[in-house]
Amino acid sequence: MSDPFMETLGLKVLSLGPGEAVVEGRVEKAHLNLHGTGHGGFLYALADSAFALASNSRGPAVALSTRMDYFRPVRAGERVRAVAQEVFLSRRTATYRVDVLRLGEDGPERVALFTGTVYRLEVKDVPTGARDSAQGEA
Repeated sequence: MSDPFMETLGLKVLSLGPGEAVVEGRVEKAHLNLHGTGHGGFLYALADSAFALASNSRGPAVALSTRMDYFRPVRAGERVRAVAQEVFLSRRTATYRVDVLRLGEDGPERVALFTGTVYRLEVKDVPTGARDSAQGEA
């Protein structure tokens, strides 16, 4: 599976299963904000990538809503991981929790929490070109 945005940010998929995904990255200088800490947008993109992978693992889905709470800053050079877990699944919607963790010497530490809900599409709702492209990448 290829995602140019994830590649641009240096994010890597560690695992992917039905309703779950783990994505990891390293905070680089280009990912810092004006305070010299990891930009919230970088952490959001990490969490959102895991959310997208987990939610689309059951078929095509699009985000309805997301929320991100930031608890602790991250610094350049630190590894961060997003662990997405499905917490609710119905025929048309699903909700996911994504823990964003700093991977330090003392073990993982939660630095942010992301939650998101998707609308689950029927295959007929997905444009033909997008459907063909997604099937080719699987």
